[in-house]
Amino acid sequence: MKKLLITLTAFALIALAACGGSGDSNGEGSSDNGSSEDKGTITMGVTPWTSTVPPTKIAKLIIEDMGYTIEETQADVSSIFMGLSRGDIDVFMDSWMPVHQNYFDEYEDSIESTSISYEDASSGLVVPTYVEGIETTADLEGKEDMFGNEIYGIEEGASATEEIDNFIEANNLDFEQVNSSEGGMIAEAQRKISNEEPVIFYGWRPHTMFNEFDLKVIEDESGEFFESSTIHVVTNNQVSEDHSDVYDFLSNWSIPIEDVEEMIVKIENGQNEEEVAQEWIDNNQDKVDEMLGN
Repeated sequence: MKKLLITLTAFALIALAACGGSGDSNGEGSSDNGSSEDKGTITMGVTPWTSTVPPTKIAKLIIEDMGYTIEETQADVSSIFMGLSRGDIDVFMDSWMPVHQNYFDEYEDSIESTSISYEDASSGLVVPTYVEGIETTADLEGKEDMFGNEIYGIEEGASATEEIDNFIEANNLDFEQVNSSEGGMIAEAQRKISNEEPVIFYGWRPHTMFNEFDLKVIEDESGEFFESSTIHVVTNNQVSEDHSDVYDFLSNWSIPIEDVEEMIVKIENGQNEEEVAQEWIDNNQDKVDEMLGN
């Protein structure tokens, strides 16, 4: 009896295998016709900046549709560039140039600028428009106490943080930079603005702060600090060799700065990040096809 059961079981397994093989050979038995092919994993670096999210989520959905698994690594920008150089991170969608030039200089043998995402992203120190007499950086000298001798900035380790410190030192200003997350900086600025108190902090576009508050960017007369940025997509050098289709897509990547700002507003108003990204893809299919080389 035991021998009979073993024999019947063996025949059953052979029959199942045959059915499976038949379905695969003629294309039947697969609901996605191969679209679920896993080509490997692409790791994307994500900084704690609102500007990083929309491009990252759009690229994520498109690359996933190409058959890859996406992992996101949350980190500050210096750690992301280090991860890119080591091959732990494959892609970063939000590199601000020339602010991040020091990272390219340090890791030039292992990373590359793959494309320009968008241009004319202004950044610098900002104040509310109700703060009078502060139009240029030269106007700050002798008026530091108006702001409690504090400039609010983003996280430690960011290139902008270093640039603000260099700006303070170069101009012999009696300021101390107070660093926190982007959200922490905005919350402190919002608290002071709600009371119409003078406040100075780091601002950049694209960002909803210019939609939420009436701000002005302080002009740097020297031209040495806070110049307009061009936003680059960065990859480690292995992506072009190991995932050429992803590299080709990212090489063709671009997005209008106005679209990024619009998506940031939607996300901050509570819409799901990936739903906002998918909406952009659906509304810009011609552009997506162009980036994919279709």
